[in-house]
Amino acid sequence: MAINLTSKKILIIEDNASMRETMIHILGSLGGRFLITAESGINAITAMKIDKFDIVLCDYNLLGKKTGQQVLDDARFLKLLPVNAIFIMVTGETRQELVLSAIDNKPDDYLIKPISKDQLSTRIERCTARKQYLACVENEMDSGNFYQALHHCKRLLESDDKKMRLHLLKIQAELTIKIGDFKAAEQLYENILYERELPWARLGLGTVAFFLGDYDQAIETFKDLIVQHPSMMEAYDWLVKAHEAQGNDDNALSSLNSAVNLSPMSILRQKKLAMLADKTDNLAIAHKAYSAVIKLGKNSAQKSPADFAGLANVYLKSNAPNEALKILNQLNLRFQNDPEARLRSALLESEIHLTNGNKELAQLAFGKASVLNEQFSKNLPKELRLNMAKTLYLNGDKMACDEMLNDLVTTNIDNKLFVKDIVNMCDTFIGQNYAMLLIKQVRKELADINNNGVNLFLEGDIKGALDVFEKAIAKRPNNHTVILNMVKIIIHDLKSSKPDPDKIIKAQAYINKAIEIGMPHTQISRLQTELDSFQNATLQ
Repeated sequence: MAINLTSKKILIIEDNASMRETMIHILGSLGGRFLITAESGINAITAMKIDKFDIVLCDYNLLGKKTGQQVLDDARFLKLLPVNAIFIMVTGETRQELVLSAIDNKPDDYLIKPISKDQLSTRIERCTARKQYLACVENEMDSGNFYQALHHCKRLLESDDKKMRLHLLKIQAELTIKIGDFKAAEQLYENILYERELPWARLGLGTVAFFLGDYDQAIETFKDLIVQHPSMMEAYDWLVKAHEAQGNDDNALSSLNSAVNLSPMSILRQKKLAMLADKTDNLAIAHKAYSAVIKLGKNSAQKSPADFAGLANVYLKSNAPNEALKILNQLNLRFQNDPEARLRSALLESEIHLTNGNKELAQLAFGKASVLNEQFSKNLPKELRLNMAKTLYLNGDKMACDEMLNDLVTTNIDNKLFVKDIVNMCDTFIGQNYAMLLIKQVRKELADINNNGVNLFLEGDIKGALDVFEKAIAKRPNNHTVILNMVKIIIHDLKSSKPDPDKIIKAQAYINKAIEIGMPHTQISRLQTELDSFQNATLQ
């Protein structure tokens, strides 16, 4: 039965007038009535900001230098695609690097020109059926409710739909990893591979090994996959993570460089390459990658002042301070009203002038940085704030440095990688054990807060306990123990009172946050089960 598109809002993104008319004709013959066209990626994003489309058909090569891949990147980044929307990439490209780039971002489907009515109808029908079938799962995933999504996935598997079974098993395994139940995910992937050798299942087994800390096994798995499937970009990305986890940045850089050579149009992968090369002082690779990121960023919603600052810093490391200043001028022009950009620029400008021996200009730039820091500090990226703390110390403002470091440690105490960055910075510029003493102090303060909240709870003062933990979360939004205690108290409160939808929503939001920051499944699953029972009670 042919699909009817009468009720669908469809966006056609195509710069070739003849191809555009062909697609309008095909879609019209399938019942399409609400058809909007865009000749460029910029116009396409504007159209998606104005209206929500059910179907997007997008050419890869477009006018205005924004590719179809960048349209899909930006639409997802800006959350312009509804969960049930279909995005199909249409292209005449056959060059491997561009085909890989188009597939890399996982559109719902991919069509090679020329296309026929039957082809397009079949693909839209297939994608629509899949989206409708998985709607209950994907809606929960989009809301961050991974336990509920997993429940729906298991329920759909019970219906034993042969066509959807493998796809559902893939989603189930990925959700099981999301909630941190790695042993269960491992068993799922092994069962799938026992039936049939599938690259995505083998990749999943490698990711489980990674999360379980068996980095050697993970690396072996990802390397084998790359040998068998040289274009499997996810295998490269996970291989990089595994090398980094082992502390082998040189191998990570080599693997990432290979991935970027295969698929050079991914701005996020190029950013990662630039930062890793910068970290390992591979300045030639860092220069090339930062330059690529800036070029890609001209037409991307994911452009960032950090990219320009990174390139300027590479020039500074290469003893080319005047070139670094030129890049800072570009940064200031491109991000005129951005506090983060202005602070990055001022910090680097101060360092550049010091390198050139101009202390007066360096102090002037540092003064600008200090004013910006006072105005916007809490809203800036943590790595930039850490750089500001270092600059404050080097310029003699130890009190402001201490205050910022204390806040950074307090806010990110459970972020092991960033805490390591704090320790390294302090050891290098301030003194050995300085950061460790600060971390010890913050952990004691946290323990005191938790003890206070728990004691109030044990005394029966639920409101007082909730107030303590709410204030703690405001200052420490990612602290595992504080969030866990908050959920436990809300659930206890629900047990001793009538069902309250607002409290249930609040507890679910905290559980979702716990999953997001990597709390173990063993700590969350029982709480989620209890909360589900309250949610079910409100529906009865």
